[in-house]
Amino acid sequence: MTETAGGCRTISKVLSGNDTGETGSHQAGIYVPKDGQILSFFPKLPSSLKNPRKDLIVTDREGNEWGFIFVYYNNKHFGGTRDEYRLTCMTKFIGHHHLKIGDTLTLSKTSSDSYRVDYIRSSDNSAGKVLRLGNRWRAVNIKGAR
Repeated sequence: MTETAGGCRTISKVLSGNDTGETGSHQAGIYVPKDGQILSFFPKLPSSLKNPRKDLIVTDREGNEWGFIFVYYNNKHFGGTRDEYRLTCMTKFIGHHHLKIGDTLTLSKTSSDSYRVDYIRSSDNSAGKVLRLGNRWRAVNIKGAR
């Protein structure tokens, strides 16, 4: 994790088959755990509203901008069944970059409302360049990062 007073600055997740669409699942986006470090990365969403969301403009390594949505499906508190955070509208990004199961997605916050997205292919991970942490979100600790 790279952290500032405002919270976590970089997070990563090894992609699962559900995340990439390779399982044919109909889930709505990538699950984001209710972990304080991970949630500090994203904008705060008001729990008093049903299914609040925030549009995120995310720039990739090629300079392309992508529109992701961070959403809190909290309809359990309004008579429904869901109570989870998701990062949605990523299908085009995942397809454009041909991301697969085992690839690592990395999100960085460059300012309060500016984000970058990158990825590491699982074939690069196997070369010993990246520590494999499983398929969960992680706060990334980069020593010496500013």
